[in-house]
Amino acid sequence: MATLRQIPLSCSGHTRPVVHLDFSGITPDGYFLISACKDGKPMLRQGETGDWVGTFDGHKGAVWGATLNMEATRAATGAADFTAKVWDPISGDELHSFAHKHIVKAVHFSKDTGRLLTGSNEKKLRIFDLAKVEAEPVEIPAHTANIRCALWCSDDKKLISASDDKTVSVWDMASGEEIKKVTLDTGTISLDLTKSGDVCTVSHGQKISFYDTDRFELIKTLDAPCTINSASLHPDKTCFVAGGEDLKIYKFDYSDGKELESYKGHFGPVHCVRFSPDGELYASGSEDGTLRLWQMTLGKTYGLWKCIEPDEAALDACAGADVVAPLVTEAES
Repeated sequence: MATLRQIPLSCSGHTRPVVHLDFSGITPDGYFLISACKDGKPMLRQGETGDWVGTFDGHKGAVWGATLNMEATRAATGAADFTAKVWDPISGDELHSFAHKHIVKAVHFSKDTGRLLTGSNEKKLRIFDLAKVEAEPVEIPAHTANIRCALWCSDDKKLISASDDKTVSVWDMASGEEIKKVTLDTGTISLDLTKSGDVCTVSHGQKISFYDTDRFELIKTLDAPCTINSASLHPDKTCFVAGGEDLKIYKFDYSDGKELESYKGHFGPVHCVRFSPDGELYASGSEDGTLRLWQMTLGKTYGLWKCIEPDEAALDACAGADVVAPLVTEAES
């Protein structure tokens, strides 16, 4: 019997490792994907197809973090040039540049896009008011080592940060006080929130943990077959994807952690994975300088994936071999 074969869409354009990805929400024009890369040139793409929309030109160092607001009307990036920048994705114009004293690794918009959260190698969180860009930011001395990730959650009432000091901390936005600290077994930590904001996925070493963001209570911890650099939970919470040091993309069942699929599509470690807001695909970025889009449901016509029913002659010619049926075609973006 013919079997399906996953063929990702390969998105070229970057010249160095892709280290962070973020999707917008679903807009009247679809949804969008931004990528952070060590080449210093973050890129914006149409999310369903991976088609290149534009490159944000202005950083003078590796870009470590990138984010879009839900409406895809604003983008932000953090870089090794000690700045966080806010951009207009429609025109590509740089709107604001916020100076730091060290490398900026994390950027994230508040829900109303009125504030920008940053995390840096200064070990501090900063909150910039985008309506008063000349004002001094709120500063929170958050960790004892470099900050890798920082996110708003709980309708902007809390912040979550992760650091090389092997901790994940939750902060009360009103007081700036730490309300929860979780110490993990490794400093290689990444964070991802479901688009609904109720579950935080934490990748640490060869484990993936899920926390309820209301109280930041542990829901479950599942083991992975290699060191995982990034993981993302499907919007309907049926499965999650992960990627790491063995170059593979994994899909696991969320209920029991059973491996559902695995694919080796990259030629270097996988640094970041993210589900699209509609859950139809997931994106991965790698040390090999590419990002790839993977289909959630194989054989479904979606974006640039086209399903073609094979004819009997083709099946006869391929007897005894794996056949793509329906054929899932690959497209370069």
